[in-house]
Amino acid sequence: MKLLILPGDGIGPEITRATAEVLQSLNSRFVLGFEMVERDIGQKAYEMCGQTMPEEIFDEIWDADATILGPVDSYAYPPESEGGVNPSKAVRLKFDLFANLRPSKVRPGVPAMIKNMDLVVVRENTEGFYSDRNMHMGNAEFMPTPEVALSIRKITREGSRRIAQVAFEKARERRKKVTVVHKANVLKVTDGLFLKEVKVVGEHFPDVELEEVIVDAMAALLIRRPESFDVILTTNMYGDILSDEAAELSGGLGFGPSINVGENIAISQAAHGSAPDIAGHDSANPTAHMLSAQMLLQWIAMRREDNQLGNAAMVMEQAINSALRNPDTQTQDVNGPLGTRAFGTVVAEIIKNSNL
Repeated sequence: MKLLILPGDGIGPEITRATAEVLQSLNSRFVLGFEMVERDIGQKAYEMCGQTMPEEIFDEIWDADATILGPVDSYAYPPESEGGVNPSKAVRLKFDLFANLRPSKVRPGVPAMIKNMDLVVVRENTEGFYSDRNMHMGNAEFMPTPEVALSIRKITREGSRRIAQVAFEKARERRKKVTVVHKANVLKVTDGLFLKEVKVVGEHFPDVELEEVIVDAMAALLIRRPESFDVILTTNMYGDILSDEAAELSGGLGFGPSINVGENIAISQAAHGSAPDIAGHDSANPTAHMLSAQMLLQWIAMRREDNQLGNAAMVMEQAINSALRNPDTQTQDVNGPLGTRAFGTVVAEIIKNSNL
């Protein structure tokens, strides 16, 4: 099983190194046959070949069984015309990774801001307000004159239906409730179309409850009663913001895992950024990156009906939770003693030596 690892920028190489150690331990215990291949993207790739996302990387992603993508610092890249392609955008468009799944939950031992939460944000990943990726050609953000800046939002019937399908299927695996978040009271055409198609899909899931919440109210309700939400379904930018809020409530963005899913391929990438201000300090929390890889293994196991891989993914999450539960093995961002590398070693040792 080939695992393609793309460390990315900033803290990416550090959290990737910790995650790779955990995956190696998982591989040894469950005899999964992992072949881990690492390739450079981002600033390091640009320095070597003038491209932040070399074209051959796309071919390797197709050939790999799983791809683990690190955080990228696209804000610091040169223009796309000069080779500064955003790898996150590029893979989502190239492989049509239309669904972004971002779970957030309160984990024992982690000093969360709230007492109880276990939800997943199902976010449309290719349309909406993201003007750098929502057009077939060109950029949907432009300036017709030096004094005027415009941006076009795109919502399609097909895009709305397929992300709704993912959300309702996910709810059936969980507590059978979907909360659709929108602003159709103001954006009557675009959010109106999205909401209409969600309801159409919902008719095929009579066992799943569907509720509607306006996006600004949702920002407040996530703080007031997060335990009442199961699957949150929404468009691209709303989902980006709300999932970061949920991750912060759970203990911080270092606990925010994520996978990007298409029809036949998924790529893991934690919800947080590259944090260049702490890069090289061995202080980044690798939990979100580890849990993203764990989600990816779980996704593959379900598609292949591979019980061995599924059991391994379950043990990986249990080992991470075990380390987080102990104050002596928590990470520095939650006032624990461990740096990035040491936390990876602890999780790897729990996998190796425990009876999980």
